[in-house]
Amino acid sequence: MMAALTAAQDGENRVTLMERQARVGRKLLATGNGRCNLTNTEAGPEHYHGGADFAECALRAFTPEDTLSFFEGLGLLCSREYGGRVYPRSNQANSVVDVLRFALERPNIRVLTGCAVESVKRCGMGFAVDCAEGEFRADKLVVACGGCAGSKLGGVMDGYEILASLGHSRTALYPALTQVRTDTAYPRSLKGVRASCCVSLRRGKKKLEQKTGELLFTETGVSGTVIFELSRAVACGGEGLELSLDFMPYMDSEAVLRHLRARRENAPELPANQIFVGALHNRLGQMLCKYAGVGGDLTASQLGETQLQNLAAACRDFRLRVTGVSGFESAQVTAGGIKTGEFVPETLESRLAPGLFACGEVLDVDGDCGGYNLQWAWSSGRLAGRLGK
Repeated sequence: MMAALTAAQDGENRVTLMERQARVGRKLLATGNGRCNLTNTEAGPEHYHGGADFAECALRAFTPEDTLSFFEGLGLLCSREYGGRVYPRSNQANSVVDVLRFALERPNIRVLTGCAVESVKRCGMGFAVDCAEGEFRADKLVVACGGCAGSKLGGVMDGYEILASLGHSRTALYPALTQVRTDTAYPRSLKGVRASCCVSLRRGKKKLEQKTGELLFTETGVSGTVIFELSRAVACGGEGLELSLDFMPYMDSEAVLRHLRARRENAPELPANQIFVGALHNRLGQMLCKYAGVGGDLTASQLGETQLQNLAAACRDFRLRVTGVSGFESAQVTAGGIKTGEFVPETLESRLAPGLFACGEVLDVDGDCGGYNLQWAWSSGRLAGRLGK
């Protein structure tokens, strides 16, 4: 939609937007838990993966502030929230979709919905695009098909296949911004429990990555913002991974021990498996006691120093063995894609097929959780829609 609107700013251009689904913007409706986190004011190359350096030109040419100005011009009012996240003031993703949908109602834009492209061929200096409605000819072609994540919402392999037919190649594809699957012994019992924590991804003694934020226990493992931010590294990380969860990152181990000693002194008759009451979710606290080998048959006064140290260690380093990540059907983003080296970063035009452009998730660029991927969509769509001018 952004590429089409940009191309249509030149009144001489006749733009056809071909959408395989029954309406435009269906994936947008599911973003930000239905609120649409449409950008992040901190968006910069450091928040992107894959072709992060490649993305810099587009991000610099159309910044988050440019995005906000663009949408304000379409009538969308936005609010800024924690961590630079931006949402529509309506708190409804359909507000974003609707202003784009109405903006597309221009004399030189034709929108074809329910129109899945079957093949694309080079035709002279232009392109022939075949679909059920027939053949369409174009001087310039923008492939903005997204990735294969969110298959329930229409994520498909079409973009990769179209670009491959025109000589392009891609990297391996992995689900990102998705749930992490772990040994379920503890998560299953904690299903639905949320906790703020620091999560480290480890292989043996080596710490691979670390993030802090909200975690949600699920039946199959863990989810939540902090897990989404780690899921790319998990998906691409291979075997032998563990998650280390620190539920009191705001305290060092000695401070946690002092807290537990104070609880033992001030509430000596408290069942030992309730010692985290007031500090952590009750179910989580009881599970940490079980993890540390402390049962409810003891009272707090009966806990020895070694047991307190075990409890503090469980609180600061609760380990879960990783078994994988949820698949593309539930992932929000695809990690990997068409190789960025085959495109010119300043224009997003193909180096292999002049007149061909690509933007968005179909390319090997993916961002962190928090509006970064939609900013890449707007920035790259804007740049590709200039059609090399």
